[in-house]
Amino acid sequence: MADSSQTLINDFARHLRDDRRRSQHTVRAYVITAERFCAFLMDHIGGGVGADEIRALQQADIRSYLAYRRGDGLTNNSAARELSALRAFLRHVGGDEAQIPKIKGPKVKRGVPRPVAPDDILALAGDAQDSASSDWVGARDWAVLLLLYGSGLRISEALDLTADALPLTDTLRVTGKRSKVRIVPLLPRVREAIEHYIDLCPHVMEPGEPIFRGKRGGPLSPNLIRRVVQQARTKLGLSDSTTPHALRHSFATHLLAGGADLRSLQELLGHASLSSTQVYTAVDAAHLLDVYQNAHPRA
Repeated sequence: MADSSQTLINDFARHLRDDRRRSQHTVRAYVITAERFCAFLMDHIGGGVGADEIRALQQADIRSYLAYRRGDGLTNNSAARELSALRAFLRHVGGDEAQIPKIKGPKVKRGVPRPVAPDDILALAGDAQDSASSDWVGARDWAVLLLLYGSGLRISEALDLTADALPLTDTLRVTGKRSKVRIVPLLPRVREAIEHYIDLCPHVMEPGEPIFRGKRGGPLSPNLIRRVVQQARTKLGLSDSTTPHALRHSFATHLLAGGADLRSLQELLGHASLSSTQVYTAVDAAHLLDVYQNAHPRA
């Protein structure tokens, strides 16, 4: 592989790791895609691959690569993920003036609604970040989506957080429905994502003002986050049931599967009644039945 392309890939990896704060898993997957793509281009265009060659790529070149990958047995879901990683690489190489060839992602089979897998949640948040119009907006969207899953918040609860919660600690004081206040854990990775967003945000964090802001400095709209998630799930081939609220459901289901008791889960979710929390026992039972039917020799 040409030195120029390897330099671009190394810089892409640094950008994902240091600027985008992506997980090691995501960085590794995106870098592998970039390396594979550049190796393909060397044969495809018959020469070295640098920034100029990548910026000059047309839609037909991207389609040729995807066809090449299909020959390796790539599924629709995997192709959608690889295309998302490829867009991120092209956007990074092209910079602010990047002209990304428009490629429609492959059609994917929509499954029944179920909790979103942790890797899919990270991919969703990462795509939302990569697709943002600026670094601070991308950091904001990444932080919001990690917060919904990491602390099990309703979207309204996340966007109602004010600068009074700063500086952040390992817990958050959240006001939920009927003005009920509860304390939820704040994972180090989620806290770092929020702090990174705050460092980049151009708007001053005054007491009483919302932490998460729109582009003009006003409160961030829940509909904007829903739209960001909708666009990301389409590109990644995730189910239509993958919504911001599904991240809260996934938080609850994954905790229950990991051994959390219903009373603790009730407190974390801010449910007034235990009956509201018991719905997650049905979700988990359905998941266990699915595993059983796929794995048991007598199923």
